[in-house]
Amino acid sequence: MVFKCQEDSFLRQFTTKVLSCEAATLDWIPPGENNVKKLQGYNVICEDTILFPEGGGQPCDYGQLNGQPVRSVIRKGAEAIHFVETSTRFEEGDVIKQSLDWNRRLEHMQQHSGQHLITALFDSEFKYDTTSWWLGSDTSYIELDTKHLISRESLDLIERRANELIREGRVVTVQLEDPEIAKEFQDARAPRGLPKDHVGLARVVRIEGVESNMCCGTHVSNLSQLQCIKLLYAEKSKNAVNVHFVVGERVLRKLGEIFQRELQMNLTLKGGPTQHLELIQKLQLNLKSSTKAFQKLLKDVAISEAEKLENTPQPYPKYYCLHRKDGIEPDFINTFQRNAPEGIFYFLTVSENSSNNGKGLMVLRGSENEVKKFGEIFMELLEGKGNGRDTNFQGKFNNGSKIPECNAILEKHFNGDKIKK
Repeated sequence: MVFKCQEDSFLRQFTTKVLSCEAATLDWIPPGENNVKKLQGYNVICEDTILFPEGGGQPCDYGQLNGQPVRSVIRKGAEAIHFVETSTRFEEGDVIKQSLDWNRRLEHMQQHSGQHLITALFDSEFKYDTTSWWLGSDTSYIELDTKHLISRESLDLIERRANELIREGRVVTVQLEDPEIAKEFQDARAPRGLPKDHVGLARVVRIEGVESNMCCGTHVSNLSQLQCIKLLYAEKSKNAVNVHFVVGERVLRKLGEIFQRELQMNLTLKGGPTQHLELIQKLQLNLKSSTKAFQKLLKDVAISEAEKLENTPQPYPKYYCLHRKDGIEPDFINTFQRNAPEGIFYFLTVSENSSNNGKGLMVLRGSENEVKKFGEIFMELLEGKGNGRDTNFQGKFNNGSKIPECNAILEKHFNGDKIKK
C-alpha cells in the first residue's frame, strides 16, 4: 500500500473518508518533554492519508483530522491508524479534512533524504555499509558497518561532496516497482528488505546519478531543498561507528544555538572565541590550585578540632559531634580521626552546603554495639545507606536536614534516658 503522503510528500491538506473509528488511549510524550501523558481519543482509519505513519527509521507526522489533533500514526498492513485526541467520535463514511504539520514534515524529509545521500557517499568513497539510522529530535546518526573510527578529514570529505551535490540540485524521484519482476529494483539498496506485512508495489527513492534506495519514507524532490549538510562527529558503538549529522533547518538552528552559547561564554570568560581555550585552561589551573589549598586548609581545621578536643579538661565527653558543610571531603574526617583521642563516641559528617537538605558522608566510631545501633537509626533518618565493621560505621546520606535529630538522639542516650533499640 502506497499512501497519499508517499505519492506527494508536499501535499499539506487532503480530503478523504473515514473507514473505521474505535475508542483508544495513547501514552504520548510531547515534543521537547520527558513526561508521558495518558491521552484519551480514537483510532481512526481513513481511505488514504497525507500523514506519514512511523516507519523506515522516520517518526510519524503530526497534524489534524477536522481540526482535532493527531498525536500518532502507525501502519498496520495496508492501513494507517491515526490516534486523534478528541472526545468527538468520527463516523464511518464521514468526509473529513486532513491537515499536516508542515514544519515537522519538512524537517523529517530533510533529515531522511540527507541520510540517503550521506549513506550513498560513505558507500562510494569508503565501501562502508549503513546498517541502521536514527532520526532524533535534535540530531540524527547513521550506523556504519566498520570498526575503524572515522577521522575528521574523512567526515569533511563526505560533507564537502554532499554539499556539492546539493548545490548541483540533483533530482530526487520516487518510483514504484514490483519486487518480483522489475529489473531496476535489483539495483536498489535494501539492507533490511521489505517488511513482512508489506502489500503491493515497493517504493524506490532515486537520487540522480548517486544511488537508488528502497524506502517507505517521505523525501524532498531535489537535493537543493536540503539546503546544507553538516557532519558533527563520529563515535564508536560496539562493532560499528555512528556518524552524527544535521540537515537543512537543523543546521541553521544548531548554528544559532552555538552562537548564543558563544556570546554567553564571551561574557563569562571576558574574552572572545579565539581566547576561550586559553581562558578555560587558566581557570582549570586556578581551580586545581584553589582546591588543593582548600583541602590543605580543611586538614588543618580537622587537626585543630582534634587537638582542641584532646586538650579539654578530663574526663572527656561521652560523645562528640562534628559536622562540616564545606563539601563531601572524606579526608577531613580521616584526618580528624587520626588525631582525635580514644574513648569517645564520634558522630562525624561532611556534606554539601545545599538548600535542598544536602547529600553527605557520615562516620561513626565507638563501641561495636553502639556503632551498629546508631548506624541503622541514622541511616534511616538521613535517608542513606551504609555498613559498619567492629567499632566503625560509614554511610552516604541524602537528607542532611535530619542531622540535628541524630544529635538529639545521642544526647538522650549518653546524657539522659537511653533510647530503646
